[in-house]
Amino acid sequence: MNVTARISQAPMSGYQWLIVALCTFMNCLDGFDVMAVAFTGPSVTEEFALTGSEFGLLVSVGLIGMAIGSMLLAPFADLIGRRPLILISLALATIGMFGAAAAPSVTVMGLFRLITGIGVGGILASTNVIASEFSNAKNRGLAIGIYTAGYGIGATAASLVAKATVGGDWRIVFYAGGAGTLLALVVIAAVLPESVAFLEQRRPSGALERINRTLARMRVAAVTDADLDEAATTRADTGRTGAGWLKQLLTPTILLWLTFITVMFGFYFVNSWTPTLLVEEGLSESAAVTAGMAISLGGTVGSVLYGVAARVRAPRVVLIGFSLLSAAMMIVFIISASTLWLGFGIGVVVGALINGCIAGTYTVGPPLYPTNVRSVGMGWALGMGRIGAILSPTIAGVLKDAGASATQLYVGAAAVVALGALVLVGLRRYDPESTRTPNGALTA
Repeated sequence: MNVTARISQAPMSGYQWLIVALCTFMNCLDGFDVMAVAFTGPSVTEEFALTGSEFGLLVSVGLIGMAIGSMLLAPFADLIGRRPLILISLALATIGMFGAAAAPSVTVMGLFRLITGIGVGGILASTNVIASEFSNAKNRGLAIGIYTAGYGIGATAASLVAKATVGGDWRIVFYAGGAGTLLALVVIAAVLPESVAFLEQRRPSGALERINRTLARMRVAAVTDADLDEAATTRADTGRTGAGWLKQLLTPTILLWLTFITVMFGFYFVNSWTPTLLVEEGLSESAAVTAGMAISLGGTVGSVLYGVAARVRAPRVVLIGFSLLSAAMMIVFIISASTLWLGFGIGVVVGALINGCIAGTYTVGPPLYPTNVRSVGMGWALGMGRIGAILSPTIAGVLKDAGASATQLYVGAAAVVALGALVLVGLRRYDPESTRTPNGALTA
């Protein structure tokens, strides 16, 4: 039995949950980074005398950097290891955050925002895979749900720091983000092990000792060189190795990309446009911000709720349900938002559901790929998902300028999210989680 199968069947140890917690901490950096720009937007715009389009470009540069990092850095995780790439990406993100904090002009700030985005993109592609590979089959959905909740925690932290600096220096927010990223770099360098799945597949010098040292901390039985040789033979027999992997997995890869694009389209629409649209619907700015906070609040727990549900049903099936419910509740939210208490309550539900969808995409993706291409597969999926993240605010802005109402925009975004559910139905035949053996191991 290979290492991955042993981990899939064994109970989750405290050490494995520690690794999930470390990945969650790193995912907080994404939430902090994205929302740091949103919360400091008015101050940055005032200091550098930016137009709306110029500030929009500054925001987009970070998202573009994330796409580049996910798609171009992620393949190196399958070559040099998950851990080294995470450390490199954390170093880039640290440089980017401190550089943006000290930037003398918007051009320089934009350059460092790009560097930050590249680093964060590399971090996300690797930590998602690490969290998945160190989880057993039963708790994989829950572990990814906890991991995904890190985004909401980081966004909340950014809002608290930004609120404390209102009327003061906006650069403090970015210095705080840089300090947090530097702390993550130190902690990860000291604590995070290399992925045992990567060590099993690539077998660098000292691989067996490193694998067994990590397995011992996880209270999983040790392996031998013969076990690793047998696993390598099995991988070769399945044909899921080598340069032909993309051809073999082309259809599920495209379906996964479409899933990421549609889910992130809805997620970033809800998170970026809600306060503005509600103000135009007649709510006060304070009430609109409160409704936006409700969505963020719901998001903090939504991904964990998805994980709990994924312990009972197949993650893909749970994601279909979350997608359809998200689409329905988005429409209910915009219709009822004029009543603040009702809009706040439904906003929490919308935030929980759409964040649960993000957790679902992170859970469904990794099992589709063999170990030797898992990081590049997920990296490209995350990069493609950023296309949805970049397009949704832009398309909403164009339609709004053309006269579309808030209700029409929300209905359109809901339709895109519902489309993702249909894509997931087509992914069924490629989903290894649907072909578990009776003891819980994956057959593929």
